[in-house]
Amino acid sequence: MNAPLVSVICLCYNHGRFLRQALDSVLGQTYPNLEILVVDDLSSDDSVAIIEEYVQRYPFIQFLRHRQNKGNCYSFNEAFRWSKGDYVIDFATDDVLHPERVARQVAAFAALPPDYGVLYTDADLIDEASHLLGRFYQRSKDGALSPAPAQGDVFAQVLSRYFICPPTVMVKRRVLEELNGYDASLAYEDFDFWVRSSRNWKYHFLDQVLCQRRMHPHSLSRQLYKKGDQQLASTIQVIRKAQQLVQNPAERKALQRRIRYEARHAYLTANYRQAAELLSILQEEGGVGGSDRVLQQLVRYRVPLQFVRKWYHRWRYGRSGA
Repeated sequence: MNAPLVSVICLCYNHGRFLRQALDSVLGQTYPNLEILVVDDLSSDDSVAIIEEYVQRYPFIQFLRHRQNKGNCYSFNEAFRWSKGDYVIDFATDDVLHPERVARQVAAFAALPPDYGVLYTDADLIDEASHLLGRFYQRSKDGALSPAPAQGDVFAQVLSRYFICPPTVMVKRRVLEELNGYDASLAYEDFDFWVRSSRNWKYHFLDQVLCQRRMHPHSLSRQLYKKGDQQLASTIQVIRKAQQLVQNPAERKALQRRIRYEARHAYLTANYRQAAELLSILQEEGGVGGSDRVLQQLVRYRVPLQFVRKWYHRWRYGRSGA
């Protein structure tokens, strides 16, 4: 039986200093049936020259070069339309794949029922110099993971909390076709994809470290919750979609928890307009309690308590939350 084709969609924007390590990790996969597509979204560093060098050496790499910056969601969709794989990996070229990554995820999918559409794993966290910082999941002495992974029907879980390391995900092509890819109107894809895909497809957690996620100041994940952040507008769009997808009281409570969390952080980053909009949605959902009413007043009068968040981050992480 032939091995299923796996499409690795490599998204690059000014990743020149990480790009060789990233592409080498894709080319070094032990899995025998890969399709590699690279999209450069108008990088201003030496990324294009590096990609072209790799295409010269490995002509099977498909290279899509943008003459205008389109964003991650558009770039992924463009490559997805070109791709043919039964499974798809969305791979940012500042991250690194372990050699067995694809082979182990395909094998795990083969052992799952057909209604499982998304598979994710643990990951090492590395810094700009590729030094190990730790793992995505912290493990207690008895082996419990934090954040706790969820499996099967995870719709309520993805609404209420963050527990998936994005670069570890492998997706069945059918899932992305059903969703028509990512929503290109959004500034980021993860939350929207998790919400929409988990409504109809089950998730599986494979407890293995198969990826290195790079943590650096310019990564998209580090751009959340800053004053004037455009990603908050995307989060509100996803929450509006989720309102139409909830089917029971437990899911509605999960959505309320998410709205409350996002409203609090919008306020503590001085995004008052977005905080007010989120609290209005919470009111629609019937989830406003006493603490939420206090927050409504703080937002209404724009009381500047941002120092609380900065103090918390200094205490929790030893750095500023700015």
